[in-house]
Amino acid sequence: MADVMVIYYSRTGHTKEMAGFVARGVEQEGVSCEVKAVADVSGDELLALKGLIVGSPTYYGEAAAPIRELFDRSVKFHGKLEGKVGGAFISCGCVGGGNETAILSMIHSMLVHGMIVQGTASGGHYGPVAVGAPDKRAQDECLALGRRVARLVRKLQG
Repeated sequence: MADVMVIYYSRTGHTKEMAGFVARGVEQEGVSCEVKAVADVSGDELLALKGLIVGSPTYYGEAAAPIRELFDRSVKFHGKLEGKVGGAFISCGCVGGGNETAILSMIHSMLVHGMIVQGTASGGHYGPVAVGAPDKRAQDECLALGRRVARLVRKLQG
């Protein structure tokens, strides 16, 4: 199993495309990474990971239902994800489409699990956001998120 998993839900393909850029960033740092659609993830897989990055489209200011369900199912692992590195990314249909509330809801779930989530002082502070298809800015931020999570995973393995 890979050290980091990028889990996504994508209806239009935009979030799936972002997941590929995030994974490329992880691998650029020499950390193994696997990309999976949320429907293909068993909750038990989360226990073996060192890092987890989750991506979703924004629906009504929230992450998509399959992503919310993943976090709902993860309740049975409460306390067992502590110390793992987390990150999140979002796609949305418009600039004011609720992207920050959606990404923060995913990060909140990670924090309740005791996961470590590192923000950034530049770009999308909470994680990458694409409005529609990921443009160059979103692609660069996805790569940066992957690299940031991978570097933190390596540091914590120390």
